[in-house]
Amino acid sequence: MEMTIRRAEPGDRAVVAEFNRRLAWETEHKRLDAAVLDRGVARMLSDPARGFYLLAEFGGEVVGQLMATFEWSDWRDGWFWWVQSVFVREDHRRAGVFRALYAELVRRARAAGDVVGMRLYVEEQNARAQATYEQMGLKKAGYLVRESLFNRDDLK
Repeated sequence: MEMTIRRAEPGDRAVVAEFNRRLAWETEHKRLDAAVLDRGVARMLSDPARGFYLLAEFGGEVVGQLMATFEWSDWRDGWFWWVQSVFVREDHRRAGVFRALYAELVRRARAAGDVVGMRLYVEEQNARAQATYEQMGLKKAGYLVRESLFNRDDLK
């Protein structure tokens, strides 16, 4: 069987939300509010301006995902695509799923013509993911990510 990569559609909402739920628990030990997560995934799937998900399928089953969102760079007069919500089912890890998802994302970015680069953030303690990203050509950018959350109790 061959792996296929495709853009997620609204009918994929349940599997994307489930993968995001599993990702949050596995990487950060955070339990996501199911209603908030479902709403957020539905909004992404219905509004291309927010970004998109790519799904990896093997034998008709979704085995991995990657989300891309967009950041405008006035310094470079082009878009950075942020790689987020990367999840590969445990039974398909180390089998090239992320590599295939990322390669398709790069192909789409180059075809768009106005994308100047890719960015992602990774948990500081996730050495395995960092090694994978380094092998894929994603280098440290020299920035630290900071955040300020606004009275949302979405993450527990």
